[in-house]
Amino acid sequence: MDKNKAISSVLLVLISLAWAGSFIAVRLTYQEISPINLGFLRFFIATPIMGLILFLRKKKVRIPSKELLPLSILGLTGVTILYILQFIGISYTTASTSAVLINTNVIFIAILSTIFLKEKFSLKKSAGVAISFFGVIVVIFAQMSNENITFSNTFLIGCIFVILSAACWAVYSIVGKRLLIKYDSFTVTTYAFALGTVFFLPIVFPEIIDVIQNISFNGWMAVLYLGLICSVFAYLAWFYVLSKNEVGSSAVFLNLIPLFAITLSFFVGEVLTALFLVGATLIILGIHWVQ
Repeated sequence: MDKNKAISSVLLVLISLAWAGSFIAVRLTYQEISPINLGFLRFFIATPIMGLILFLRKKKVRIPSKELLPLSILGLTGVTILYILQFIGISYTTASTSAVLINTNVIFIAILSTIFLKEKFSLKKSAGVAISFFGVIVVIFAQMSNENITFSNTFLIGCIFVILSAACWAVYSIVGKRLLIKYDSFTVTTYAFALGTVFFLPIVFPEIIDVIQNISFNGWMAVLYLGLICSVFAYLAWFYVLSKNEVGSSAVFLNLIPLFAITLSFFVGEVLTALFLVGATLIILGIHWVQ
């Protein structure tokens, strides 16, 4: 393996581990910091750093005002709405369940790209979608049975929220694809971060001041982890890897996220059943076929 491949592989593993850890961080802090406030603080910290890095790169950073609408859609679907849904979903479910369900974004991307971008939808992709959605049903049923959860419980609502956040990422990806043809990916992402943070303000203001004043040391560690590691480091590393390797071969590594999250969930006392692991395997297998 050459040096570039080795560095990329290490970075992809670290990225997957970082994003897997975000599910644990949300589960550990949601009772202290509400999911909405936590989502805002994540990008409130990450956005200025991304902006500074963008400025220091000395590349063209201005995107014409005519792109404000698609950029706003990116901010909403890739930051504000996505993380409101995802973090609330995680707080209602478990870290392992959420991490498995969020990977369905690949399935939604495949479906939307077929509808709006007229990309080919092969028989293998169709089979992958079917297998993954069957795996989703198995995962939800397994966890509901494991914890004696009824259909009226917030657990099911949480699962739906996580799946909807996965659909948001698919919309973000489809809308972003057109912009990425014209503009630098890091620049587009930084604009999305900034607009998404702004869109959070009407929701979190004015209680966010009191929230910030009362966050514990552990709470700040979680916020900094989400902002610095999951957002700044992971996105920078991701863009570096994509600049050196094919997208498809890099994206396969993201299947490690639910596996890492499942492993980490044991440290926060989550219990997994054999049926859950079967469902998780089906989802990952289906996603692999789609990719």
